[in-house]
Amino acid sequence: MSSAEPAADRADRADRADRADRSDRAGHAAGTLLGGGHPIVGPLMGHHHETYVLRLPGADGRWKIREPRSGVLHADRRCFHSEEDVICGLAELPVGLPVPEVREVGGCRLQRFVEGRTLAALTGADGRVPERYVDQLMPVFGGLGSVRPGLLNVERSCDPADRAEDGDTTYFLGRLVHFAEHRVYRAQHATYGSLFAALGVPDDALRRYAERLGTLAPRPFCLLHGDLHRENLVVDRDDRLWVIDWELAMLGDPLYDLATHLYLTRYPADQERSVVERWCTEIERVLPGGSKGYEDDLPRLRAFKCVQSVCTDVIRTAMTLSERPEDPSGSARAAAKLVRVLRAARAPLELPTVPDEVDAEAALRDWLSNLDSLGSRGSRGSLDSRGSLDSLA
Repeated sequence: MSSAEPAADRADRADRADRADRSDRAGHAAGTLLGGGHPIVGPLMGHHHETYVLRLPGADGRWKIREPRSGVLHADRRCFHSEEDVICGLAELPVGLPVPEVREVGGCRLQRFVEGRTLAALTGADGRVPERYVDQLMPVFGGLGSVRPGLLNVERSCDPADRAEDGDTTYFLGRLVHFAEHRVYRAQHATYGSLFAALGVPDDALRRYAERLGTLAPRPFCLLHGDLHRENLVVDRDDRLWVIDWELAMLGDPLYDLATHLYLTRYPADQERSVVERWCTEIERVLPGGSKGYEDDLPRLRAFKCVQSVCTDVIRTAMTLSERPEDPSGSARAAAKLVRVLRAARAPLELPTVPDEVDAEAALRDWLSNLDSLGSRGSRGSLDSRGSLDSLA
């Protein structure tokens, strides 16, 4: 007897179809412009997108067509149809966020290409961030905090079950955990379950973690960038900071955006304390109550980011390794990364043990040797596996 397709599966299927269609249109639009004699750089393959960079007749600077790659595992929840929708919606509001301009050409929306260098290129992955950039970052958080639910005139694409009521931070976090467990870990368990087990992650670790979440302090919701880290902050030639990559934007707990930013940006300890203090001052200015309970809840949200990384990084790292089996040092670097991720999540997941790098590398090699029997070589297109092993160091 057949059963009705779950709403989350229907939403995922519709979203994949929409992204595949927009990716096809991006390539067609780029090809049309290329056929017209306009120089194009690309496609540049990223984790989730393919990007073409070009110049337009009569327009200043360069522009980019950036559309989702089809057939890619999205390890983070999407709440809007596209980042261009979000950027265009923000352009209608008096928030002054430093986002690229969007323009429609040939039936495809282009973003202005910000000429400059990412903050990661300027500071390294975990170096001190010059205070002049922190000064520019605080109004970004302030601008986000001023976009309350209902102000952004953009259609949401996420499952209605994921749309927490304004202020219900406990439900908001619970749904993020649910996504990580069911739409990432469980969805890929047939292929990667044996690897998780070999790395010391019990099959019920995420379920037990979800049961221990407890209650967070209520905070008013606002727009979140969702992925605010050094690679998504671009410094232009005038030393101005721009925010790119809005595909993970959502409405929710402002403290979650801070937790994500801190986890990914990896400030030195003393600078992180300063950033937290400044964030609290800025968010309370525009969103009173936005920092309520941060002393207890920020560590809990940071812990979730560690748990989420176990779900995503084990899968991505293993598949990246499988794409480059000829790299003699690839498995050692992959193992080193996974050990760091597992150590960070040991307390929140209550892992009984964490393997050392030798045992983690052995687990990866055993998984690779059984990859054909798991049937994953025929379905690589379902997983985002284009990341370079150089990024694992």
